[in-house]
Amino acid sequence: MSIQKVDRRTFLAGISASTLGVAQLGLSSAQASAAGQWDRAMPGSPFSLTQLRAKAAQLASQPHEPVDSIPLPEKLGELTPEQYHAIRFRPEASIWRDDQLPFQMQFFHRGSYFRQEVKISVIDGQQVSAIPYSSTLFDYANTDIDGAPEDLGFAGFRLLHPLNRSDHFDEAAVFLGASYFRVLGAGQHFGLSARGLAIDTGLSKKEEFPYFKEFWIQKPTPDAQSIEIFALLDSISVTGAYQFTLTPGAESKMEVRASVFTRQAVEKLGIAPLTSMFLYGENSTRPMDDLRPEVHDSDGLLMASKGGEWIWRPLTNRNELQISSFQNESPRGFGLLQRDRDTRHYQDLDLNYERRPSAWIEPQGDWGSGIVQLIEIPSDAERYDNIALLWVPEKPVEPGQEWPFAYRLRFAEGYPDFPNTGRALATREGAGSETGRRRFALEFAGGPLTQISDEGGVELVVSASAGRILNPHSRRNEATGTWIALFELDPEDREAVELRAFMKDQDHALTETWSYLWKRS
Repeated sequence: MSIQKVDRRTFLAGISASTLGVAQLGLSSAQASAAGQWDRAMPGSPFSLTQLRAKAAQLASQPHEPVDSIPLPEKLGELTPEQYHAIRFRPEASIWRDDQLPFQMQFFHRGSYFRQEVKISVIDGQQVSAIPYSSTLFDYANTDIDGAPEDLGFAGFRLLHPLNRSDHFDEAAVFLGASYFRVLGAGQHFGLSARGLAIDTGLSKKEEFPYFKEFWIQKPTPDAQSIEIFALLDSISVTGAYQFTLTPGAESKMEVRASVFTRQAVEKLGIAPLTSMFLYGENSTRPMDDLRPEVHDSDGLLMASKGGEWIWRPLTNRNELQISSFQNESPRGFGLLQRDRDTRHYQDLDLNYERRPSAWIEPQGDWGSGIVQLIEIPSDAERYDNIALLWVPEKPVEPGQEWPFAYRLRFAEGYPDFPNTGRALATREGAGSETGRRRFALEFAGGPLTQISDEGGVELVVSASAGRILNPHSRRNEATGTWIALFELDPEDREAVELRAFMKDQDHALTETWSYLWKRS
């Protein structure tokens, strides 16, 4: 297995559509229309997405060349994550700090894992100005770096906004490392990451990591509620033009519009990828020497199919790579959620896992046929991102194509606009009544379940891809108001069994569908 594990500590510091031919992809009219709508300039600005898409298309017509960065001094390249994060950006040097604007910007130093130089410019009226690097922007007091480094350029940037108090600027978004970015809503702590694109994630060969090589940030107006970010993506196989519109708040939204151009064929293209961490939870064994009941940034995959079914898949951390693919036709939405918000379930007052954001992806336009794919990588430490979620289109990715797509990313603790249905809160697995059997206890709550007190009006429906389901039944827990669904699985001679369960009354489903892959240890 050659998937690169991403060390989470490195993130916890604070051409027009017709040029390459949209028709080559057989895109829907909605997608083609969306691509054409992107081909416009920003009012009053010399910079446009049209120009960026043209630049990406031209870049794709040429062989890939590694970024021509200013060489990184060996000492900076060998910094540990802790040493790297000791290099602090000086708050008084923040861009727009003295302009009384709703956003400010700061930069990250190159070093440690972040070796690549990233060019950053500001769009201000009719001016597009590159931000020059200077060592005076950084505080090296808590490091052993002797003397200010040479002109190095930046590794990335962060955007600040008064998320939690009107008189204080908090981190709202970070773009740092390859095509990774993170976004926060009010009261949240950084957890899972989003990426611009994923290539060959979960295959037996080495994963390719596209990277944002250049950014342009639109200077906000004094009354702006959003900020525009443009980015140029590059890698061996693809280039891309991206526009991000960030609107921070109690729920922070990121609108993403992109066109990806292919230099060469790609075996697996991952659109709207997310990465997260799951070490253990209710459905797994707690390490003997860890006092905390659970450790994870996300505890499940939620997916809404085009047909209206909502599916919940609890995350796992087994001793072998696990890839789950959900066939779908233009899904309504999917994401990684941190549903468990009870601080008593984590017992960690420093890392506050109960405050990690959930991320929900809403595709814009018709994405056609493909799969929502969940990749769970074995991990023995919480510093690694071992969970990946991505949309993989069914259509082959060939050289000379353009892939336009758009989606909305919503970062929040919960989503009150989701259907009012019962939800799976916890999954527990243990020994069954006989050797080889497994007992399951699922906890459901919310929606119409809150109005039902008579157990005779609720039926548990459980199915298995193999083996036998024994004694399925459910009971209301009067102390908590939740429902416990219980059953046993006899896998017989099978090594793996797909399970599905939901609760219903006589005529309707009362809950989302719980989906789980059981594997023999």
